[in-house]
Amino acid sequence: MIKFAPEGYPFIFGFLAATGVAYFIAPWAAAIPFALALFMAYFFRDPEREIPGGDDIFVSPADGKVILREDLVEGSSRLFPALLEGSGQVVEVSIFMSPLDVHVNRAPCDGTVGSVIHTPGRFLSAFKHEASAENENIAMVLDTKYGKVLVRQVAGFLARRAVCRVNPGDRLDRGVRYGLIKFSSRVDIYLPKGTLLTVKPGDRVKAGESVLGR
Repeated sequence: MIKFAPEGYPFIFGFLAATGVAYFIAPWAAAIPFALALFMAYFFRDPEREIPGGDDIFVSPADGKVILREDLVEGSSRLFPALLEGSGQVVEVSIFMSPLDVHVNRAPCDGTVGSVIHTPGRFLSAFKHEASAENENIAMVLDTKYGKVLVRQVAGFLARRAVCRVNPGDRLDRGVRYGLIKFSSRVDIYLPKGTLLTVKPGDRVKAGESVLGR
């Protein structure tokens, strides 16, 4: 059975209702809202994933294409202040999600939500380098046995609404769903220093299933 993210139902049923109304007014006009309903169903699909087992691995928080992997040191403008707290260095991986990717986000590892921080900002195209630091975003910090891990849902030119379903104190298991971003967007993940990355720019990854590093 096909599963959809709950946030998608208003869009799907709204366009289906519009299809019904349009059909009784002018049957030929029903094709447009029906096509939009099909697109919304496709966009908000939420397939099950096989979460890999084993210790000391980080899985991708998003479906999409890896567009950046970079070591960041304290003082970098791209770092999130709540992450470092004197740790000195982290590893960043950025994933671009096109409108055709699954947009449900998943936890990269086991951990407890330490904070959820919404930061207003711009709506640059999500694949641009500066979008990571300047766009509106929601950052979730996980307290893990490896140290702090931050996942940042970044709004894009089309994606102006991110949804984070968790609150500080919630316990997450690796691969569990915790939110989504509506339409094309970007997810940045900051991993502890010493993480051995297994992906590179250009690689395609799946949320909860693809291993980013260990």
